[in-house]
Amino acid sequence: MREDPDRWIADRMRLVEASGIRKVFELTKSLHDPVNLSIGQPHFDVPEPIKAAAKAAIDRGANGYTVTQGIPELRQKIHETIRHRYSHPDREVVVTSGTSGGLTLALQCTINPGDEVILFDPYFVSYLHLVHLVGGRPVVIDTYPDFRLNVDKVRAALTPWTKVIIVNSPGNPTGALYSRDELRDLALLAKERDILLLSDEIYRAYCYDGPFCSPAEFNEDVLVFDGFSKAYGMTGWRLAYAHGPRAVIDEMTKLQQFTYVCAPSMVQHAGIAAWEFDYSPHVADYHRKRDRLYEALKSRYELTKPGGAFYMFPQAPWGTGSEFVTEAIRNNLLIIPGKTFSHGDTHFRLSFSVDDATLDRGIDILNRLARR
Repeated sequence: MREDPDRWIADRMRLVEASGIRKVFELTKSLHDPVNLSIGQPHFDVPEPIKAAAKAAIDRGANGYTVTQGIPELRQKIHETIRHRYSHPDREVVVTSGTSGGLTLALQCTINPGDEVILFDPYFVSYLHLVHLVGGRPVVIDTYPDFRLNVDKVRAALTPWTKVIIVNSPGNPTGALYSRDELRDLALLAKERDILLLSDEIYRAYCYDGPFCSPAEFNEDVLVFDGFSKAYGMTGWRLAYAHGPRAVIDEMTKLQQFTYVCAPSMVQHAGIAAWEFDYSPHVADYHRKRDRLYEALKSRYELTKPGGAFYMFPQAPWGTGSEFVTEAIRNNLLIIPGKTFSHGDTHFRLSFSVDDATLDRGIDILNRLARR
């Protein structure tokens, strides 16, 4: 008789659950023409000049491994921008396979078993699991109901074992855009207590109610993650970068050599073209969609107007978040239960990165469900 195959599975995997987002993706296969407001990626295609750059790279034979830290031409463009933005003499850059790849490398390079990592709830779905995978202990700080960053709560949560804080602004799933004062106070607290602050800035392009601000403006030791997926629609191309203290970036580069090896070669060449591309029309379009969705729902739902990204995180008008999502799916609407991103089950995530017709269909269903 065959023995239990679970004996092959590492204990750490019992702390990792399948993504609730992927579960919703699977449901799309069983529905006819669903209204999909669950997607966490832009609805527009990769711009033609970026596609052309990738095709040209393939045609001229740029298909092999690159140096682990990224091709010099792309790194130079990124580094020049970063140097101009922050003027930190010790700030180095590494090109990674997506921001998730960069975060994975960073946590593996910094967290020892038992180290504590502070997260803000709601949080991006992978943060909790990545911390568990490296043996860290997540310390979750509640930001309900308005999803603001309260530095006094952070200070109260610090212990001698606190090693890292992860912040995401504009944020997924809430769309929260933290203020300059909030990020400054967090950055200065991390500096004061010698804690490494990781700033996930993948949505920096999408800021609607104020300018983008990075905590790296106030603390030269902040480790920043950014990429090409959200601003340019390049989600499947897996191209991103990290920049921060040279000592950490060097270790991430060393580990990438033995894991991801390098970001896809032709995509790095396309990244050079993307760096010069104007994505502001897409930002303006999503700003308009944000306003359309908020105005349509605000009288029937408890919700905070998102300042950035392309998500909204309303409270379920009845039942738990999961119960409401189940009913929405019965009505051919795909949304994500809030518990995917949170310790609570009271809210749900909408994405407005869709065409206007889909957004209007979703609004009609949501308002009909709220009246129940």
